[in-house]
Amino acid sequence: MVEGLIGKKIGITQNIDEQGNVFPVTVIQAGPCTVFQKKTEEKDGYARLQLGLIEEKSQRKSGKPLTGHCQKANVPPPRIMREFRFNKKDEVKEGDQFFVDIFQEGEKVDVIGQSKGKGFAGVVKRWGFHGGKSSHGSMLHRAPGSIGASAFPSRVVKGKKLPGHMGNKRVTVKNLIVVKADKEQNLLVLKGSVPGAKGGYLLIKKVGYQPGKKPKDEKQE
Repeated sequence: MVEGLIGKKIGITQNIDEQGNVFPVTVIQAGPCTVFQKKTEEKDGYARLQLGLIEEKSQRKSGKPLTGHCQKANVPPPRIMREFRFNKKDEVKEGDQFFVDIFQEGEKVDVIGQSKGKGFAGVVKRWGFHGGKSSHGSMLHRAPGSIGASAFPSRVVKGKKLPGHMGNKRVTVKNLIVVKADKEQNLLVLKGSVPGAKGGYLLIKKVGYQPGKKPKDEKQE
């Protein structure tokens, strides 16, 4: 079994549980992911599977090295490839595919993505500063105020919250619950929100994954 899959964010909607409670869910196209390379400790120094997300439109332009690398799997070069841990005891080779059914309903996963870019932002929008008074000539409406001491240390300390570029960072959301895993349509429904805009790529990984260890519902051999 592999640690996780590459996905693509479709959008967010809502679901209703048995008690009638409404909660938000995110729909993700998770897989199918093809194995493009199997790395081993003997040859590469570590064990990983290089997976690529298979989409309707593959990468339009690719050089000869990438094209030759993907010929082992007999699949055109994908737009995104990432490495995941896997169980070394499983017989996996180039060209094998993993689907969304590796996740079970009720299971917890971690989702990694690129957050939305907000551009340059001030301290009120970026950090939630209250700002100064809005009347009586305060002249300090959305400014950060003093950013350092004059005598000691006579400099701006590292990590000071200041205006700057907001968003467009790697974000990890932990312990999201799997609501549904539809293998026929390659859809994964998670409770809550995930980082990034619609169409953004995501990495979905099992929480507490240990290669070689079977889930609790399966008997150990």
